[in-house]
Amino acid sequence: MSDRIEKTIQLKAPISRVWRALTDHHEFGASFRVRLDGPFVPGQVSRGHITYPGYEHLRWEAVIQKMEPERLFSFTWHPYAIDPNQDYSNEPSTLVEFTLQSTATGTLLHVAESGFDKIPSQRRLEAFRMNDRGWSQQMQNIAGHVERA
Repeated sequence: MSDRIEKTIQLKAPISRVWRALTDHHEFGASFRVRLDGPFVPGQVSRGHITYPGYEHLRWEAVIQKMEPERLFSFTWHPYAIDPNQDYSNEPSTLVEFTLQSTATGTLLHVAESGFDKIPSQRRLEAFRMNDRGWSQQMQNIAGHVERA
């Protein structure tokens, strides 16, 4: 198993549109299926509630790391933290990085999540497997969101 998940997609949308979809908390919430409490601010915790059917009982929580306009958006979080009775706060988090690159036809979006090697062994494989599948779907969700007419 790798320590890192990576996904890339070519989007038929300008870089400014993709940036807004990732960093505006309302737009992020629309494609990620989470209702966030407020805007993203580097160095601060972002919180909200998952709206994906079957996971509505879960809270979203991530620490915003970097917001370099139209280039890099990153946060740390506890991957696949789905047990509402478990306290994940003492576990190491993974780093999620979205990088954007302008292309002749739109935007190349790359997401990487790293740090799985530090996740407790009893959760590591399942967190990696579920997030690997989740990022594949999420890239399609973002494409649908930004490419809508």
